[in-house]
Amino acid sequence: MRWSTGWYGGSGHDRLPRNGKRVPGIAAAWAVGRPADQVRSAGSGALALAVIGDCGADDQQLHHALTTVRARDWNALTRWPGSYLTIARSGESLAVIGDLASQHPVYWRTEGAGTWWATSASALAALDGAPFDPTALAAHLALAQPDVLGQQSLFRAVNRVPTGHLLLITSGGASIVRYEPVNYQPMSLPDAAPRVRAALSEAVDTRLDGTGVASADLAGLDSTTLACLAARRGPVTAVTFADSRLRDDDLAYAVRTAAAVPALTHHAVPGRDETVYYSGLDDLSSLPLTDAPNAYAITAAIKRAVLDTVAEHQGAGVHFTGAAGDAVLSAPSSYLADLLRDRQHRRALTHAHAHARLRHVSPLTVLRRARPASRTGLADAWRHTATELRGAPREWVPQAERPVAWTPLLATADWMSAEVRHQLAEALDAAASGLPEEPRHLAAWTDRQDLARVGADTSGLRELARDGYGMEIAAPFLDNEVIRACLAVPADQRGAPDRYKPLLGEAFAHSEVLPDFVLSRATKGGFNALAYAGLTQHAAVLARLLGPSSRLSAAGLITQAPVERMLRRAAAGQPTAQGALHLAVSAEVWLRQMEATTTTSWWEVSDRVAAA
Repeated sequence: MRWSTGWYGGSGHDRLPRNGKRVPGIAAAWAVGRPADQVRSAGSGALALAVIGDCGADDQQLHHALTTVRARDWNALTRWPGSYLTIARSGESLAVIGDLASQHPVYWRTEGAGTWWATSASALAALDGAPFDPTALAAHLALAQPDVLGQQSLFRAVNRVPTGHLLLITSGGASIVRYEPVNYQPMSLPDAAPRVRAALSEAVDTRLDGTGVASADLAGLDSTTLACLAARRGPVTAVTFADSRLRDDDLAYAVRTAAAVPALTHHAVPGRDETVYYSGLDDLSSLPLTDAPNAYAITAAIKRAVLDTVAEHQGAGVHFTGAAGDAVLSAPSSYLADLLRDRQHRRALTHAHAHARLRHVSPLTVLRRARPASRTGLADAWRHTATELRGAPREWVPQAERPVAWTPLLATADWMSAEVRHQLAEALDAAASGLPEEPRHLAAWTDRQDLARVGADTSGLRELARDGYGMEIAAPFLDNEVIRACLAVPADQRGAPDRYKPLLGEAFAHSEVLPDFVLSRATKGGFNALAYAGLTQHAAVLARLLGPSSRLSAAGLITQAPVERMLRRAAAGQPTAQGALHLAVSAEVWLRQMEATTTTSWWEVSDRVAAA
């Protein structure tokens, strides 16, 4: 696992990160598992800057940015293309700045003599064997929004920097500081389109600088855009997962796109019996260890089939994925609550009619779902959820039939013990009381949470690709500047139901990057068939994982009767709380992996090392 860490203190520290390499110019900072070209710096001592990851700034730009560091304009240090961690020292102040999508999360913990920070919560927990925090894991399972509990990480004694904030350490201690606004200044879709095109183009180019070997998924509109952008720079090995059980048109569009873009060499990846969800969970040692429960534990067999094909035809290089394209280019219909809040009733009604036609329900049903969320804010919504948790578990109905909510309560919450539900309710009440600033719009909040969740999950794919194939995964839709350019467009314009991903269409119309037929596409593939196939095929494995001996059960995070009922529904092919099962299984896998791992993150140092 790649991670970075550092120490800030008035005296020495007695640990060093195992296999860590010092970050040039930054006192007591290390990068673990990073190639040399992904760790770059300028300055030293009391005025220094380092970037770790895929950063589009060249050495001259980093040097010039020392003026920005001196001025402590932290936000400006996050605006280069790419996805990276920033470490900046200005006098006695050290700023550690992650990204907007949790691909480079930041955690910290204090000791008597100073503060440790790291991009790995589990590594900081390993300093003294701190256990996982059941309440934080309950929030992960029941709410699936990373920022709900603010600074609380999945481990006791380890603090987390929330999305859009940085860690600032001075001689007075550690604190978090917001560097990203809660709400972006709105920008119309036509005005934002050139910014989106430029940001995506720079994001792709940053990954291709210095390498001539590239591959890409070629499936939906998002991944196709990245593949075509990469093809401007040279040959691209393009792959499409083409299982006949999916019954979508991804393969047809991919073949047509490859024929229209000469630099794309296309390969179809046929499905097999084992390329379904939940394959391989009978041998958890085959999965890479991640810092948190990871969705790619569920789909690893499918991803490996794709990467096998890339390796067969190309070998190691950079592989582009369209992860998070949905989160930044479109929006769920929950934005209707914002239109109602802003008293845009006519626009809300027009959009409700369109969404109703797509879902074969009445416009009144659509508006009724949205109305409760339009009448409350985030803090009050959390208090309401806490009240729900103190009551009896609900009967399961599909999430799409429940009212729109700022933080939806998932089916996993109804599987928990009464004690855990009560503890989570107490934590939600505390979070509501301590919320420093409320977002005005539900869409702005959920967009950020979706991105943080997708970004954290993408780390699992990154580990899978690097450990098994020596490949680097690039997910440009998760880059800071891409996120900013896209989310400046209001959700009701990005998610308007009369046109599929209009922002992308506007950005690349007449650009000659994408064929016209790609931009006019209005369909999207889905993996539901493979999810249900996996639930049926691996029912016995799942029953063992989530059975009486499960780690989740021991912690009260699931109880047996509702889980067994849901697994029986799944095995029978009936409608199922798929998302809840994915969360529970990935959390159980993670707990078992942590229990089994023997690798240590730190070396003890016999004499205290002097801290600069």
